Amino acid sequence: MADPSSYRPKPGQIPDSPGVYKFRDEHRRVIYVGKAKNLRQRVANYFQDLANLHPRTRTMVTTAASVEWTVVSTEVEALQLEYSWIKEFDPRFNVKYRDDKSYPYLAVTLNEEFPRVQVMRGAKKKGVRYFGPYGHAWAIRETVDLMLRVFPVRTCSAGVFKNAARTGRPCLLGYIGKCSAPCVGRVTPEEHRELAEDFCDFMAGRTGTYIRRLEKDMMQAAEEMEYERAARLRDDAEALKRAMEKSAVVLADATDADLIAVAEDELEAALQIFHVRGGRVRGQRGWVTDKVEAVDTSGLVEHALQQLYGEERGDAVPKEVLVPALPEDAEAVSQWLAERRGSQVSLRIPQRGDKKDLMVTVQRNAQQALGLHKTKRASDLTTRSRALEEIAEALGLDTAPLRIECYDISHLQGDDVVASMVVFEDGLARKSEYRRFQIKGFEGQDDVRSMHEVIGRRFKRYLQDKERTGEWEETPETAPASVPGSGSTGPAPLPAATGPVPAPPLTAASPDDEPEPREDDGRPKRFAYPPQLVVVDGGQPQVAAAKRALDELGIDDIAVCGLAKRLEEVWLPDDDDPVVLPRSSEGLYLLQRVRDEAHRFAITYQRAKRAKRIRSSPLDDVTGLGETRKQALVKHFGSVKKLRQATIDEICEVPGIGRRTAESVAAALASTAPAAPAVNTATGEIIEEDDGGSS
Repeated sequence: MADPSSYRPKPGQIPDSPGVYKFRDEHRRVIYVGKAKNLRQRVANYFQDLANLHPRTRTMVTTAASVEWTVVSTEVEALQLEYSWIKEFDPRFNVKYRDDKSYPYLAVTLNEEFPRVQVMRGAKKKGVRYFGPYGHAWAIRETVDLMLRVFPVRTCSAGVFKNAARTGRPCLLGYIGKCSAPCVGRVTPEEHRELAEDFCDFMAGRTGTYIRRLEKDMMQAAEEMEYERAARLRDDAEALKRAMEKSAVVLADATDADLIAVAEDELEAALQIFHVRGGRVRGQRGWVTDKVEAVDTSGLVEHALQQLYGEERGDAVPKEVLVPALPEDAEAVSQWLAERRGSQVSLRIPQRGDKKDLMVTVQRNAQQALGLHKTKRASDLTTRSRALEEIAEALGLDTAPLRIECYDISHLQGDDVVASMVVFEDGLARKSEYRRFQIKGFEGQDDVRSMHEVIGRRFKRYLQDKERTGEWEETPETAPASVPGSGSTGPAPLPAATGPVPAPPLTAASPDDEPEPREDDGRPKRFAYPPQLVVVDGGQPQVAAAKRALDELGIDDIAVCGLAKRLEEVWLPDDDDPVVLPRSSEGLYLLQRVRDEAHRFAITYQRAKRAKRIRSSPLDDVTGLGETRKQALVKHFGSVKKLRQATIDEICEVPGIGRRTAESVAAALASTAPAAPAVNTATGEIIEEDDGGSS
C-alpha cells in the first residue's frame, strides 16, 4: 500500500486548465482515468487526509504509485480523450458497464454486394445497419417474416446463396415471393440494394410513406379491375401495419429519442435504455456495473453516455437523450454528442407528459434488472460458499457462519419503535424463521438501548429452550452472568453438583413477540437454533450493545459484527477501527444483502403498526364488539363523537346492540376523553371537527 504523499505533485506543478489525468500503480499499469475542467483543483482533491476520502477513492490512491496528466483545449476534448483512454487501458477503478445478457439485433449487411437481413449478436461491424436491440430473437424473426412480403430482401447465408447461384434454383423463399432471388438474377444488384435501403428506411421509422404508397397502388389496381394485384397490395399493407403494431406507440409526436434510467445501491448499478424511433419503442438494452469508484447518479449517466455513443456516428446518436440526472458538465457532453451525430442533440431530464411517464417505465425495468442480477448472483452455490469463507476470514471465525441472524431497529421520530430479525442459512434467506419485536422496555428513540433489549430477549428465549429440552447443563465454569437488573455484576456462585444444575430464572419472553409455531411434540423450533454470527445494522454503539447483551447472558460462542450503511464498514466489538472488506468481496455483498433484508422487514412492520394505530378507535376496547357492529354504530350515529353523546337507550336502538353491549360502549366512550378542539391561530376561532372516520 503506497502513501499518496510519496507521489503527490509539487504545489503549482499541476496546470489549472482542462485535461485528463491517469493514476498508475507500481507496475505502471493505469488503474484510473478521470477528466477535469480544472486539473489543479481536481487532482489536489485526491491528496487530502485519507480519513476524508470515500473508501473506494482511498483504496485507489493507496494502490496508485504515480499520477500524470494531459492538457487539452476544451472540455469536449477532455471527454473524448477520457473515453479513448478508458477503452485503451481498461482501468480497474473506472466504472465499466457490462451487458447483463447478449441482446440480438436486426442487422442489414449493406457492406455486401447483395445485402442480407439477419439476426446478429455481439460487437457491431462496420458497414452493417443495426436495429434494436430486441428482447428475444423470435421477435425479430416475426417482424422480418411480415416485412419480407413487401421488401423481399435476401436472408440466406453465404453458402446457401452460392449454392443457389451455382444450380440456378432459388431457395423456398424465392418460390413463395418472400425473396427477390438475386442469386438467380431475378433482380439486379442495384434493384436488390434499393429494396434493402427501403427496408432500412421503414425500420428507422419512416413508415407512413410506404403504407400510403401501397394503399394508393391498391386503389389504382382496383379501379383498373386488377383485383388479384389489389388484394396482394392490400395484404402487403396489412403486413406492414402488423409489423408496426409489434412496436407500441408511446410518443405521439414521432419522437426519436433514447431514454436512460439507472437503479443503484451502495455496491452495484443497473442501467436500462429504451430506443424510441418514430414514437415507437424499437429496442431495449441493459447493463450492470460494480461501483468501483465513488460515483453518483450523474456520474453513472456520464459513463453510460460515453460507452453507449463512443463508437457511434450519424443517426445512431438520436436527436434527444432523456436521462434521470444530468452529467456534471452537461453542456460539454451535449456538444460531444452533437459532434458525433452531426447536428444538435438535446440532453435533458423529462419533467412532464408522455416522456416522463415512459421514463418511469424505463426506471422500473432498471430496478427489476438490478434485482434479477442480485438474485442470480445470490443463487450461485460457489459464490455463496466463497462469501461465507470471506466473512469467516475477515472476522476471524473458526468456521464459516452457516446461520446468520441480522437485527434492525425502525421507528418514526421515536414512535412505534420495532425491531426485525432475519435469518440466512447457507447464504440464502429463511423467511419462515424471520421474527419481529415491539420495543416495550422504554419509550422514545434510542437505537442502542433498543438493540440491547432485542438481543437480550431473543437469546433469553434460546436459553429457555435449551433448559426446557435438557440440552443445557450449567457448570461453575459456564454459568451465565446474572440477568440484567438483578444487581449482580459477575457470575453467580454455584454449589458443586454432579448432575444438571437448574438454570437461573430468565425473564419470560415478551407477549409482543410474534406467536411462535411449535413442533408436533410441543417444542419450539424458531429460537432453538443459535446463529454462528449476529449482524446488527449500525456501527460501534449498536455492536457494543449487542455484545453486552450476550455477555450478560453468559453467551460467548456467538460472533457479533455491525455493518454501517454509509461507508459499508464492518465493525467488531472492542475494535477502534472497522474491517474494510475489498470492494469486490462476495462476503461484503452477502452482508449487505442480509442487512438490507432486515431493514426492509423492520420498516414494513413499523409502517403496519403505524397504520393500525392511526385507524384505532375507542370502540376497539369494547369486549365482544366486532367490526360489523362497530360499523353499524358509527353509521347509525354518523360519528364516534355523536355516539359518545348518545344515551344507553338510544344506543340500544341500533340493530344487533343489546343493553349490556350498549352499557359497555357507553362506559368505554365515557372513559376516553375527547381530543382537544382545534383552534384557528389566525382568528382564535374553535374549529368543530367531525370524527366520523375514527373507527
